[in-house]
Amino acid sequence: MTIRQSRRREWLPILSWARTYRGETFVSDALAALIVTIMLIPQSLAYAMLAGLPPEVGLYASILPLVAYAVFGTSRTLAVGPVAVVSLLTAAAVGQVAEQGTAEYLSAAVLLAVLSGGILLLMGLFRLGFLANFLSHPVISGFITASGLIIAASQLKHIFGIDAHGENLFLLVSSLVRHIGDLNVPTLIIGACATLFLFWVRKGLAPLLTAIGLPAKPASMIAKAGPVLAIAVTVAVTSLLRLDQQGVAIVGEVDGSLPPLSIPSFDLGLIEALFVPALLISIIGFVESISVAQTLAAKRRQRIDPDQELIALGASNLAAGFSSGFPVTGGFARSAVNFDAGAETPAAGAFTAIGIAIAALFLTPLLTYLPKATLAATIIVAVLSLVNFRSVVETVRYSKSDGLAMIATILVTLGFGVEAGVVTGVALSLLLFLLKTSRPHMAVVGLVPGTEHFRNIDRHQVLTGDKVITLRVDESLYFANARGLEDTVYDLVAANPKAEHFVLMCPAVNTIDASALESLEAINARLKDAGVTFHLSEVKGPVMDRLKRSHFLDDLTGKVFLSQYDALRALDPEIISQSAVDALCDRVEQQREKEVTTHVR
Repeated sequence: MTIRQSRRREWLPILSWARTYRGETFVSDALAALIVTIMLIPQSLAYAMLAGLPPEVGLYASILPLVAYAVFGTSRTLAVGPVAVVSLLTAAAVGQVAEQGTAEYLSAAVLLAVLSGGILLLMGLFRLGFLANFLSHPVISGFITASGLIIAASQLKHIFGIDAHGENLFLLVSSLVRHIGDLNVPTLIIGACATLFLFWVRKGLAPLLTAIGLPAKPASMIAKAGPVLAIAVTVAVTSLLRLDQQGVAIVGEVDGSLPPLSIPSFDLGLIEALFVPALLISIIGFVESISVAQTLAAKRRQRIDPDQELIALGASNLAAGFSSGFPVTGGFARSAVNFDAGAETPAAGAFTAIGIAIAALFLTPLLTYLPKATLAATIIVAVLSLVNFRSVVETVRYSKSDGLAMIATILVTLGFGVEAGVVTGVALSLLLFLLKTSRPHMAVVGLVPGTEHFRNIDRHQVLTGDKVITLRVDESLYFANARGLEDTVYDLVAANPKAEHFVLMCPAVNTIDASALESLEAINARLKDAGVTFHLSEVKGPVMDRLKRSHFLDDLTGKVFLSQYDALRALDPEIISQSAVDALCDRVEQQREKEVTTHVR
């Protein structure tokens, strides 16, 4: 294989799996696509409504984006399309620049998809996938939990058949309370029945089907199609009883066509207003998508390339934008169904796109009498699975700082809206990182008798002497913790006036930045004035390479030892001798105990 061919396959993963595509693979992919299509149709309609867009836009966003991901994506089972959190973020962002139901609103949503796609594509080209690591898991989990609550609350107006609005949970609840007198009873009956049915389907239908003799896997697949059954029944009831004339809000006429290709209006003012929300949507969408892709890939021992995934998601969002859709990403529920249904290649996504296109052309007339309450029930059941309060309790129990960050993200998102929650989450993630690394764990260590191992003197019975102080640093050294290292070293030297040598043990130090280098130089100079020789031990190769490019090693009063045992053997051999004696005594004592035990027996 030439270098050019290798690069083509790196940028176009389809070239890798398409060469070995076989008939049996097609059957597996086609079956998975059929099941995901059945699941994706109601989800697409529901998430378009959540984003404040016409229902057909949800179908548009589920056609060309899937084809684009099949070409550029590295996951064999990830299913791309509209998802709840990204739909909510879309509604929050576009709602600030246009009014729902207007052409300007749809244009802004389309532009948002293009901006998000461009951002993701650039991040992938510049290999910036690592930036997602700055969003800590507790913060992401907290944001998703709060978003799930807001989404569920926002759909209650459709369940009750009333008008209610609000950018956060408290405004939504207060608006619902104010308008509760306008409740529409037929709408409530449909919404409540659909919600209860969908909750039961998620937990109860598969066991019931299994109990009557259906194999577990087909039973699980049928249970995933529960929303389709809810849609079919409520459409039939609403149509036959003409409940739309009794105040039941329905979807109405749905434009039955393929997605119209168009170029969004690139208004500079609108781009400026939507750029930050597009950036937030890109990051949140990528984090959600890559988490799902890596989880599923690990089950089949497959590999996911995060940077190529950025390119794939960027291409998917660009495809959504240029086909009148809105931002998309990889969804957990659809991807899990795709995986369980046996999808073997990304071609399953392309086949799903064909199924959605057929539905958009021929099935949309059947959706005219679809109650919005049914779609709201679909959303509520889907997003409440994202709410995880037990995770909050477990996180607080394990780490108070992470737990507080998680709680803060939840409260800010609930109280001030999703965009404020995302910004708070990013800020808290960075703050937590700086806080943790600015206070690295440092330990004075001693020799474990009879070994070459060194451990914390506060945790283990170890050997130490007055001549040598050994401080182990369990973090890389950089500007945020350099000053703290200086203070710790000076305090230890001041507390041990007999010390002649100070050894900085660096097994966990992966980098030393310029600020930390200056601190090491200051430590070296100050200890020299105090008559103490400064040494390093167990310095990693890359760190040593950088130190060699400075004059620090030339000025170092001591040496750089390969291991801490070598350092102690050179600086305080009496400790090494004592360790050997202690080890010999321990062996003699163990032999005596063994002989006594044998004699007793």
